[in-house]
Amino acid sequence: MGILKNRIRTFFSKPQNVILLIFGIMLTFSTVAPVIAIIKDTLQIHPGTIDQHLTGKASGYSIVNYTDLFTSKLAMSNLWKPLLNTMLLAVLTCIISILYGGFFAFLITRTNMKFKKYLSSIFIFPYIMPQWTLAVVWQNMFNSNAVLGTSDGLIASLTGITFPKWWCQGLFPSAVVLGLHYAPFAYIMIGGIFKNMDANLEEAATILDTPKWKIMTMITLPMITPAILNTILLVFGSAMGSYPVPHYLGLTTLSTKYISLNSKYTGEASILAIIMMVFGIMILGINQLSLRSRKNYTTVTGKSGQLSKINIGKIGKYVVGAVFAVLTFFTSIWPIMLFALETFLPNPGDYSFLYTHDFSNLTTKWWLTSENVTENGLYGQFGILHNPTIWKAFWGTLLLAFACAAIAGTIGTLIGYAVAKNRRSKWAAYVNNMAFLPYLMPSIAVGAAFFILFSNEHINLFNTYYLLIIAGVIKYIPFASRASLNSMLQISNELEEAAIIQNTGWFKRMVRIIIPIQKSSIISGFSLPFMTCLRELSLFLLLCTQGFILSTTLDYFDEMGLYAFSSAINLILIVTILFFNTLADKLTGSSLDNGIGG
Repeated sequence: MGILKNRIRTFFSKPQNVILLIFGIMLTFSTVAPVIAIIKDTLQIHPGTIDQHLTGKASGYSIVNYTDLFTSKLAMSNLWKPLLNTMLLAVLTCIISILYGGFFAFLITRTNMKFKKYLSSIFIFPYIMPQWTLAVVWQNMFNSNAVLGTSDGLIASLTGITFPKWWCQGLFPSAVVLGLHYAPFAYIMIGGIFKNMDANLEEAATILDTPKWKIMTMITLPMITPAILNTILLVFGSAMGSYPVPHYLGLTTLSTKYISLNSKYTGEASILAIIMMVFGIMILGINQLSLRSRKNYTTVTGKSGQLSKINIGKIGKYVVGAVFAVLTFFTSIWPIMLFALETFLPNPGDYSFLYTHDFSNLTTKWWLTSENVTENGLYGQFGILHNPTIWKAFWGTLLLAFACAAIAGTIGTLIGYAVAKNRRSKWAAYVNNMAFLPYLMPSIAVGAAFFILFSNEHINLFNTYYLLIIAGVIKYIPFASRASLNSMLQISNELEEAAIIQNTGWFKRMVRIIIPIQKSSIISGFSLPFMTCLRELSLFLLLCTQGFILSTTLDYFDEMGLYAFSSAINLILIVTILFFNTLADKLTGSSLDNGIGG
């Protein structure tokens, strides 16, 4: 008995063990409980929905939702077609993002291309901006009344040229937009490997007169394979759960179908969420297998002092740089300009001032109307600067982002510290995986699970900041835990051991030693949840009403047909995110592209 007490006392005397125990229990509940709740929801009979109609019962449990979803006449439109579209969208998004982002990373790190610093900083803009930004820009550029029956986009309005429907809506534009959105992510992941790659192997192959294509396929590509695999897994999971892009570009996926089914086919919609979650768990499993079987490409010799830059020619280095300057202008600068322009158009798609040169056609009514009027197309709304709905949502969004960043950042940092200290422990590995799993689960599915868990007759947190913060913290802990873990693994235990010998308490060791050494990585663990929370829609869509935070308010004004208002909200979100991103960069001296080309 005394030995057991000593073991327990010894166990709890180590702060990392206490942290792992507390957060292991917390993460198990916060991850498993919503999943159990949503599984239960698939079996439950909901009054007023299809399962009541099919069973003739108003309560109880049944498997009718499964049989109807998988075998009914509507199975193709409700399940199989959305599932196929979701898989195709995720695969194409991975291909586009890796080819575009990976090629850009290669040019930045391994060639003498010009304008690198500017291009590197501007290339990451689409990832910082809200996911739906480029989808709305695509609409505003290519839509036409003749093809889609909507207002004309910029190109149709100015030139009369109309694009086919497959170009304007569906799989192609959705994949391109999501691919461009995640290309900066691929650039950051692959560019970091290119930057730090040992060049000795390539130099040795060059000396042996090995063809360049063989060097690329036999040496370079295998060395960046881990980064490519990680990018595929993370982008695939994120693309599967994307709601805004397919929603705006008219593609039926599991996430858009979940929203459309949720009112009358509630149990069947929950099955769709379960399917999306299964893919997230599969991705985590594949990632674990890849880590175990991954080959080691380290070399015996020391790291080469300098990477050999590929010369793309005196003219080529300017031409390639100029091409990417144009591409990044349209993916990074043009969206901001176009959203600003949309807020001054008298009517959606009315670009007549561009060819009449009559700037009196532009209007400031969308911004400056300070009274409740209906005759000028505002549907009784105040102008943007005077609109209480918009500014209440803006301050609510900031409150949510700061709360999620503070809580997720703190928990993630502690988990990273504890896992690094107990890196060989199976319990530490379990806690690390449970912390990372919500990131791999599609946002719409995570939102659905928390909606079911916290919006029922026993506990109802719907449309409260409490529920949004809970969901946001669980979803964003992985950002902080991974950033913290990677940095904590670099710190020698000797530093903390020396402080322990001096009888320095754990809190003082963290504040005086651990945090100052890895300040930059730890601050990244706080800033990433903050930036992501500002632009999140899929996660919060089911958890609050329209008008509660900016992303759902944008959806509200889109449905009203007040596109100038939704463009203004896009503009406010982009400017806010860029402001805080720049502020974090200036305060910490680190940015997303730091150390690659920035």
